[in-house]
Amino acid sequence: MKYIKKKLTIDKVKIEDIAKKFDTPTYCYSYTQLKKNISNFKKNFKSFSPLICFAIKSNTNLNLIREIQKFGLGADVVSMGELMMALKAGINPKKIVFSGVGKTSKEIGYAIDKKILLINAESRSEINEIERIARIKKKKVQIGIRLNPNTDAKTLSQISTGKKENKFGVNEKTFLELVSYCQNSKNISLECLSVHIGSQILDHKPYEKMLNVIDKIIIKTKHKFKFIDIGGGMGISYNEGSKKLNYRRYNIAIKTFLKRHSSKIIFEPGRSIVGDVGYLISKIIYIKENDKKNFIILDAAMNDLMRPALYGAYHKTLPSIKKSQVSKKTYEFVGPICESTDKFTTLKKFQKLYEKDIIVMCDVGAYGMSLSSNYNLRPKPAELLIKGSKIRVIKKRQKYSDLM
Repeated sequence: MKYIKKKLTIDKVKIEDIAKKFDTPTYCYSYTQLKKNISNFKKNFKSFSPLICFAIKSNTNLNLIREIQKFGLGADVVSMGELMMALKAGINPKKIVFSGVGKTSKEIGYAIDKKILLINAESRSEINEIERIARIKKKKVQIGIRLNPNTDAKTLSQISTGKKENKFGVNEKTFLELVSYCQNSKNISLECLSVHIGSQILDHKPYEKMLNVIDKIIIKTKHKFKFIDIGGGMGISYNEGSKKLNYRRYNIAIKTFLKRHSSKIIFEPGRSIVGDVGYLISKIIYIKENDKKNFIILDAAMNDLMRPALYGAYHKTLPSIKKSQVSKKTYEFVGPICESTDKFTTLKKFQKLYEKDIIVMCDVGAYGMSLSSNYNLRPKPAELLIKGSKIRVIKKRQKYSDLM
């Protein structure tokens, strides 16, 4: 995204033109950025050719997943709905990994029937249930066991998943016991050690620590794991000038690990693939100035983009037309939802804005629409894919009749 003659554009399309034709709020995705992100991810780890399974939870748009599938990516899913979506998008079942702590019997049975690559189990009870269902179906099912490595990912507590107080995975003692159990099972084939320590990680050191933990445990098990699923969590820069993940150091750590273990590496990236691909276009409805605070009220709300309300997340906000006039006042950018947490950002010394002006919130491709809802009975926005100068509607705006 950049300004051309003071007008903000995605690829070759002006934001103002999108707003006029498709109304607001509207999600837009840049195909150019998507292609670049996938290419860069592959280049970063090309020396060991990992299986890259896109985390469907980060963006559940069917048509966008279809585009991702064309680049050869698999899928990481955490529900039957996500598995169905991945299959509908044309993703090869042998490139699908089913993760998550609470898979139901129905979900497990469906995954077995679809012959996906792996079911990553997260408890003794889940392994027993997979084994029971596999026995009924007279199948031998490939599984992984998710280890909790008690590794601090140095990220927000809400999205940390690899510490001992988190609900994910099993501890070392239980892991070793489960490996022994699976080795003697007639209906389970233990093929994978799985781990995932968190999301929006910008420091390579937690990954290095995680790999060291895995290394020691593999040696203790004396088990030959065909796959090592090291999850995703690779962060992106939401702020200009903020820290970026050192992929070179992470790559070195993995290659060092692979000198001792000849397993196939599986990644589960989401945000690093689609995070900076997405933009949310919104219109200013009203500008309201109170005694203590000033508000810019948008037609987008927390039901459209939950991350700021949920995590206090920051998304860069830009005017669609660049002007020289700057406001001396501080404004909160808020939505129409009846919650005080329905706010996106607070800006001061920002370009002076007026009612009906168009603004854009950046880097919303991951956990934007996938976290959206119909709270306050608000229809969900349209979703567009921008490819050069072409615009394709990849999901229509909901109508009020859809909600009734």
